[in-house]
Amino acid sequence: MRKETAKARAREIGIDFPGTPGKYNAITDVSGIEVGFSTINGPGIQTGVTAILPRGRDANPVYLWAGQHTLNGNGEMTGCHWIHDAGYFMSPICITNTHSVGITHHATLKWMIQQYPSFFKKGYHFVMPVIAETYDGILNDINGLHVTESHVLEALNSAKTGAVAEGNVGGGNGMISYEFKAGTGTSSRQINIEGNDYTVGVLVQSNFGARQDLSIRGVPVGQNLNEGTILDTIREKEMGSIIVIIATDVPLIPTQLTRVAKRASLGVARTGTIGGNGSGDIFLAFSTANSWPPQKDASPTMPLDVLRDQHLDVVYRAARDAVEESIVNALMAGENSVAVRPKGMKVNAIDHEALQRVMSIYQPSL
Repeated sequence: MRKETAKARAREIGIDFPGTPGKYNAITDVSGIEVGFSTINGPGIQTGVTAILPRGRDANPVYLWAGQHTLNGNGEMTGCHWIHDAGYFMSPICITNTHSVGITHHATLKWMIQQYPSFFKKGYHFVMPVIAETYDGILNDINGLHVTESHVLEALNSAKTGAVAEGNVGGGNGMISYEFKAGTGTSSRQINIEGNDYTVGVLVQSNFGARQDLSIRGVPVGQNLNEGTILDTIREKEMGSIIVIIATDVPLIPTQLTRVAKRASLGVARTGTIGGNGSGDIFLAFSTANSWPPQKDASPTMPLDVLRDQHLDVVYRAARDAVEESIVNALMAGENSVAVRPKGMKVNAIDHEALQRVMSIYQPSL
């Protein structure tokens, strides 16, 4: 799924992150997860939709245990009220721009009705999709409402396992982080708990941060690569956001998954942000284990295999580290773009060679 001309990822230029990634170093390393994109480009248009299918294309819809945490709430993630109350959801997860949540919600419902016609035709079944957003109004004519139903369906129908594209793709197409072009990023960690192998995978839509705060593996990159900052140009405070999706096959219940979602804050913080007032930093964690189909006539009890709390630190560490690396991967993959507001302003990708030079000053082994 990555472009043939994909730019080098962070590890590929020698940036060292803790932990062992999975085969693709992507959220799709969690078995069954598929990711798809619709990337929309045109005159003044740079936006899109990212779709995550938590269980691929199961023959029947299933519920998944989940937890949600908000570091700063200037943003949207639909479906969270029920996740807070009941601890589960049943739908794809789609991420787009701020003004396209409505059409993305509508189209995701349509996709699910088409995917599972018998489920919706029998009884009074309904679904509340999880749709999240970040703001791309600097690089995209966001008020033009260019995301359509067909784009959402394209993202959902193109979802697949394997390597995942990053940077200017899907919902991340028009996003900026630390005043560099960024967007979609992903990473994963393989973990072992008492002889059992598991995976933690992360996908971010990264659109936050002021240049002066950028830190990569403890190196003050933003203070060294400080030319061409855009906040000086637009004379506004940071107003971006980040959506973090954490997936795992570790058997966890909602209270545990909420605590895992909170650890996304630590991974985001490692890159330097203060979590600005204008930022929507919204995180969701879910487990593919213990999924179950909605059955009104099912047994009144259900079996659960649940990790004991004393083993959660391994999961927390994996989530924190994969979030951090996902954000840096989004920065590494960004491609130079031109703003629509103010017209013609350039938002450049981070220069890999310049980054390596700065990193080598503080980490000579790089």
